[in-house]
Amino acid sequence: MELLCLGLNHKTAPVEVRERFAVGQAKLGDAASELRSLTGVAEVVVVSTCNRTEYYLAANAAGEVLERLEIHLVEKTELHGIATPHFYRMEKFAAARHLCRVVSGLDSMMLGETEIFGQVKQSYHAAHEAGTTAGVLNRLFQRAFGIGKKVRTDTAIQEGSTSVGNVAVDLAEKIFGHLKDSEVMILGAGEMSRITAQSLVSRGARSIFVSNRSYDRAEELAAEMGGCAVRFDDWQRVLQRVDIVISSTGSPHAIVRRADVEQVRRARKFRPLFFIDIAVPRDIDPAVGEIEEVYLYDIDTLEQLATAAREKRLKQIEECERIIDAELAKLNLPGT
Repeated sequence: MELLCLGLNHKTAPVEVRERFAVGQAKLGDAASELRSLTGVAEVVVVSTCNRTEYYLAANAAGEVLERLEIHLVEKTELHGIATPHFYRMEKFAAARHLCRVVSGLDSMMLGETEIFGQVKQSYHAAHEAGTTAGVLNRLFQRAFGIGKKVRTDTAIQEGSTSVGNVAVDLAEKIFGHLKDSEVMILGAGEMSRITAQSLVSRGARSIFVSNRSYDRAEELAAEMGGCAVRFDDWQRVLQRVDIVISSTGSPHAIVRRADVEQVRRARKFRPLFFIDIAVPRDIDPAVGEIEEVYLYDIDTLEQLATAAREKRLKQIEECERIIDAELAKLNLPGT
């Protein structure tokens, strides 16, 4: 039995490719079960975040299984001749080490980010609940979580602004100068939206509106932030008054289209409107950015702002990787 990893991330694939492979949190178990049915595959965990989709497998005949998996994914996404160059493939120790680097935040767009730890845990639990994990992947992921915690505890890799949400707010502040007089709408009430909202409040945003398909979740987040909940079928009305829209809904398709913005331009008196789309698949149609007074940034754009924070923590990487290698050596995984 060998450990395998096939994936693509923000380093190897643009957002328009990554979004075709994205798997919603509620479907992670189903996705793992689907891949478990491929010949030669014994165990599967599917990890999917805004910056990556990765498939961890325990299988026999590694080369054949990787080829079979690639063919299956390319056919499913209908990206023939496009997707394959964006994949990375790892086996044995390299796959185990990669997972530990991911969990520790070393492979993230924002070096040292904290969200990825919880996202990988959710992916593993979804696979475990679906019955697609056993001895190899259970041991690997449990060890990886322990290593990730040790890396974050024993090093300074988390110092500075490392979350996608915080970097998104940095971008908004850079455009507007300050956020004290800004009104903000957040589409989506998940963890990423919560982190972003907290950062907005700390920077002094005047008003925050939260809209989510589950109105109860919108109310919960709005109350936590001292903001106002908006029903999801009414967010277009709020668009007339806000300055900034940050969207991360987990929708499989765009929810904000050019026509939505065109309808409120006159009511807004053509004031600048700033969109940050931190969702994959993207929530906001790229055509929205073609409107004269609209500024649209997607998840890939945030990497530009991450550079300074990344440089501060680069010196910590060597120590983090020493910890990962030392801890992995204790695991003795089959096939590594």
